[in-house]
Amino acid sequence: MTYPNVQLHVNGEWRAARSGKTINVLNPANEEVIGTVAHAEKADLDEALAAAEKGFAIWKKVSAYERSKLMRKAADLVRARADDIARLMTLEQGKPLGESKAEIMAAADIIDWFAEEARRAYGRVVPARAEGIYQLVVKEPVGPVAAFTPWNFPINQVVRKLSAAVATGCSIIVKAPEETPASPAELIRAFIDAGLPAGVANLVYGVPAELSSYLIAHPIIRKVTFTGSTPVGKQLAALAGQHMKRVTMELGGHAPAIVFNDADLDLAAKTLAFAKFRNAGQVCVSPTRFLVQEELYDGFVEKFVAHAKTLKVGDGMAADTTMGPLAHDRRVPWVEMMVQDAQAKGGKLHTGGKRIGNKGYFYEPTVMTDVPKDARAMNEEPFGPMAMISRFKDLDEVVEEANRLPYGLASYAFTRSAKTANAVAARVESGMMTINHLGLALPEVPFGGIKDSGYGSEGGLEAIEAYLNTKFVSQAGL
Repeated sequence: MTYPNVQLHVNGEWRAARSGKTINVLNPANEEVIGTVAHAEKADLDEALAAAEKGFAIWKKVSAYERSKLMRKAADLVRARADDIARLMTLEQGKPLGESKAEIMAAADIIDWFAEEARRAYGRVVPARAEGIYQLVVKEPVGPVAAFTPWNFPINQVVRKLSAAVATGCSIIVKAPEETPASPAELIRAFIDAGLPAGVANLVYGVPAELSSYLIAHPIIRKVTFTGSTPVGKQLAALAGQHMKRVTMELGGHAPAIVFNDADLDLAAKTLAFAKFRNAGQVCVSPTRFLVQEELYDGFVEKFVAHAKTLKVGDGMAADTTMGPLAHDRRVPWVEMMVQDAQAKGGKLHTGGKRIGNKGYFYEPTVMTDVPKDARAMNEEPFGPMAMISRFKDLDEVVEEANRLPYGLASYAFTRSAKTANAVAARVESGMMTINHLGLALPEVPFGGIKDSGYGSEGGLEAIEAYLNTKFVSQAGL
């Protein structure tokens, strides 16, 4: 499967931008241009908005039962095409082929989950105070949705927003990432091929700031959902607030990973190293600050570093690659700066710390200790293959450090004590915590953060509520 020149999808048509403009797409493993993506501008957005308005008028009248059946078909198409889509994803994003395939198969499961939730958007009857009165609570689709998604998980981040919108009877305009456009286009294609009516799902690419400012402010759009950095998320949420738009924000994190003295050392080191270096650390829920109690500290560092050294960094298309390149040229100098700043402030480098070669955006898996709290990487999300390990004495100390930053997306803990597990789960400020295993991001569980990591959920039954209006109807018999 060769890499395509990716087009827009507007009103049921795959087409070029009206201006004819395109953006080059690079392979991060070799920095070569592998294709182009259509560059949408105002004329394209106006067409997409009109299509979404028309599509919503049609789709909101389709029964939840029929919407669910179509989504099931789309999920099956995604599974059938997974190998081809995975190759596109690895070419444009860099992650190992196995990780790409896993992301796509998980996306199909997410579609299935929302397909079932479509049938369960229940209202209720509220007991009335007088005879002959019915008090009904009904759920209605909120309206056309504008969705903005990042490049680190090109399908995973789109599929949650797309599936929630389609399940509830909304239409959607997806602004997918220009760096990784082909794989989300194939996700949209699966829904179209499953029979989704024209205008229900529209796909655009372009200059992010231009597209977001136009779409969010437009009166046709009634719901905004964004996954990305905290600074951008705050700007978009403020814009949406000016227009009273419903908003879901899944923003950055700086996840603490807490390992207590009574933890299973081998399990903790192996599990957290896998979580850290997955997708080259370009994961919003990636563990970043590793906080290890004193008795296990030296052993954890040794085992974690040993795991990092076993990783085979290379082209994601190669069978033996276990960590691919960073996704684009902006990531390498950022991680370099973070590591150099940490070293300059006294951090100790155990492995990694350098770019690999001068072709492709490869960076070594990096592990540091003794990084002081005033280092930038201890306060800003590294979003790369950089792990910082610190020691702590007791629960109070580690909870204080875990909660020190304004982020609150994900957190991790390892302990054999039920009392400690309950205490750390209750006291750490985060939208999600997983203890003694990796249990985040399943379709059926909530996915979202608190504080500067955003608000709202993109998983579990909570995810569908953000796409529904609640209407109260009180009716008296005549």
